[in-house]
Amino acid sequence: MDSLDEHTIYCPYCGETLEVLIDAEEIGQRYIEDCQVCCRPISFSISSAADGSLAVAVYREDDA
Repeated sequence: MDSLDEHTIYCPYCGETLEVLIDAEEIGQRYIEDCQVCCRPISFSISSAADGSLAVAVYREDDA
């Protein structure tokens, strides 16, 4: 069964707080998703933290 984890991120452009769902199967992947507020492209990097939980890093498209 797929496991979706809810994470709070901050848009690197407008600074707005966003709630996103991350699939545990996305560990090691990078992808782009538009901000729900300012519509700019946010680069997501999904990894596994030391305790086994999901770690989500976000970047501006030109910083990734």
